[in-house]
Amino acid sequence: MEKIYSRTITIQEDKVSGFCPGCMHSTIIKLIGEVLEEMNLVDKAACVLGIGCCGLQMDYMAYDNTTAPHGRACAVATGMKRSNKNSLVFTYQGDGDFASIGLGESVSAANRGENISVIFVNNGIYGMTGGQLAPTTLVGMKASTAPRGRITEEHGYPMHMCEILNQLTAPAYLERTSCNTPGNVMKTKKAIKKAFQNQLDGKGFSMVEIVANCPTNWGVDPLESLNFIEEKMLPEFPLGVIRDK
Repeated sequence: MEKIYSRTITIQEDKVSGFCPGCMHSTIIKLIGEVLEEMNLVDKAACVLGIGCCGLQMDYMAYDNTTAPHGRACAVATGMKRSNKNSLVFTYQGDGDFASIGLGESVSAANRGENISVIFVNNGIYGMTGGQLAPTTLVGMKASTAPRGRITEEHGYPMHMCEILNQLTAPAYLERTSCNTPGNVMKTKKAIKKAFQNQLDGKGFSMVEIVANCPTNWGVDPLESLNFIEEKMLPEFPLGVIRDK
């Protein structure tokens, strides 16, 4: 495959992880790596990274990566896939990147049915840029820009991206998973594999939304963050397949 749009990252085995203790980003990128190896796709893969903690994986993974301007990952991935259709192109984005700053690009790519895969990490907060209110922040949940908590009259309600995209005709596959239990970790891996296989089969736009944690900006320890996911996040963002054409 001719690689003309990104760079190959060499794994630094002795590099200390930049992820906070308990952060699920490390679990998710490990699952992506496992899936790519099992599907023999490492040399065909090209990941478009959103801004923030998402970009830290560049130091740990050996497939090609490029970083898009904030929110524009789906637009960049569209160009990459259309110019090199034999590649496996996927984005890795947080809720601020995918559902706020990049909402227009995200919805438009889904509406066009672009043959790309999206890994969307929903932890209900802007993780790296100061813990600001995100589109997915829960009602009553505090953020640096909402010290009294999310108030619907001021900030609106949490956005449910799987359900929003499900109103469109084109998307092929939409599923919401989590990594809060071993069983859900395995379901997430299965969903990632399906999103990648859909792209290989030319089915069009696939998205896996992963309900994750952010112990640092939530102000809790890693174990408490798992309880928060189970008790607060999952009732608002129920897991399951939303669409599977």
